[in-house]
Amino acid sequence: MPYDDEPVFKRGKWGTNRYTYNPNNPIGLALIIVSLVFVGTMMLLMANRAGPFKPAPAPRPWNPPAYDYQWPPPSSTPTP
Repeated sequence: MPYDDEPVFKRGKWGTNRYTYNPNNPIGLALIIVSLVFVGTMMLLMANRAGPFKPAPAPRPWNPPAYDYQWPPPSSTPTP
């Protein structure tokens, strides 16, 4: 193949020290496609508030425990 010796990353064009994916390399092209699919999926999930962006459910109001004991307690009643 003519582009077997192309690097996966290449230096940025504007004189910065940043590196970019190289679309002339098959692995670089695959990384570009995977990155775009991932970012697109995350944007859709954020727009629809789904997946990890789903809001937390509203907390239920607090209810006191049920009244389940008798008064007076059985140990305090006189025995005949």
